[in-house]
Amino acid sequence: MKRRITGVAAIAAASALALSGCAGGGGDGGEGAPIKLGSVNTLSGAATFPEASAAAQAVFDRVNADGGIDGRMIEYNTVDDKGDPASATAAARELVGSDEVVALVGGASLIECEVNQDYYAQESVLSMPGIGVDTGCFNSPNIAPANLGPFNDMTLTLLNGSENLGLDDICVLLEIAGSTKPSYLAGVEKWTEITGKEPLLVDDSLPYGGSDYTPYIVKAKNAGCSAIAVNGIEPDAIGQVKAAQAQGWDDVTFLFLTSVYSENFASALDWTGKGVHVPAEFYPFTEDSEINADWKSLMEENDIALTSFSQGGYLAAMNFVEVLSNMDGEFTRESVSAALHDMEPIENPMVAFPYQFDRIAEQEYTPGGWPVVLESGTRAWEKSADDWLLPAN
Repeated sequence: MKRRITGVAAIAAASALALSGCAGGGGDGGEGAPIKLGSVNTLSGAATFPEASAAAQAVFDRVNADGGIDGRMIEYNTVDDKGDPASATAAARELVGSDEVVALVGGASLIECEVNQDYYAQESVLSMPGIGVDTGCFNSPNIAPANLGPFNDMTLTLLNGSENLGLDDICVLLEIAGSTKPSYLAGVEKWTEITGKEPLLVDDSLPYGGSDYTPYIVKAKNAGCSAIAVNGIEPDAIGQVKAAQAQGWDDVTFLFLTSVYSENFASALDWTGKGVHVPAEFYPFTEDSEINADWKSLMEENDIALTSFSQGGYLAAMNFVEVLSNMDGEFTRESVSAALHDMEPIENPMVAFPYQFDRIAEQEYTPGGWPVVLESGTRAWEKSADDWLLPAN
């Protein structure tokens, strides 16, 4: 049976338990001990994701202010992996081995899932990233992100371009970190399976944090691309759009992933060719809607940027709080893992699909994004569709 949860409902449930005085153990089984959680995040380096864990922290702080879970405070530790495999390995061992967290929640890292997935399985600990980025976040039974991920996002981006916008001659430009290339190409191949269309060009040589994307833009322009689908993060995508502008490529359409969907990105670009189109992984936060009201007010209260990354961190933490709020007995790694495996699906209008740990970990769900567009001269995102874009559609 599916249940719908809102921000207010989750906190109310947690508060009710806090007042009930029910017995329960902590991460170490001791009465009154904090519930220890953590997350591994890329907070420094070429690509950073600080909003996700900050949003999760804000949720947990609010739970604690309302009395905690069954009177137990949540102790949340975020560790920076710096985008470095050795640091990611050390961070996971600090949290899982030394801190003995009962679960990992709300993080976002460029590489850590792939680096640590075997270790999490070995230690029987589950991870609910706010934003899953690398391949390991989507092929491990111990990891289930709140977001649909960049590889599914690539399929939706291409579907938005070919089916919603009616574009032909779409080219794919990829920035590859670690072993993500096969997964991005699989996302492209899934689009081909659905539509029967193929990219005019695939260039997987774009660097993260590149200082000049002109050669790649010129190559795509000369190839006859009418649109470019790119997986770049916000700073890189800004550089790519400006490189196209410098080349006078006025009739190009940009098809980007959710990673560029931010107010900062919109304010940085007055020119966007024939528009920047994104299938937002969560309900568009630039729209005035009750759907995002609790998330938005909590982020503004804590001075956290309004981005898809903070949406993911918020949702992961809210889903986790809902699971804890329905538990009886002690909060140990074993009991929390069992509760996550046994959880009922949680529906939230902020996202196109219900969250159920095992189904997300197994990728047995239909991902969806909400198309938005940044037109030239507007410096503001707008919805470009009236409903979620789903591969089944």
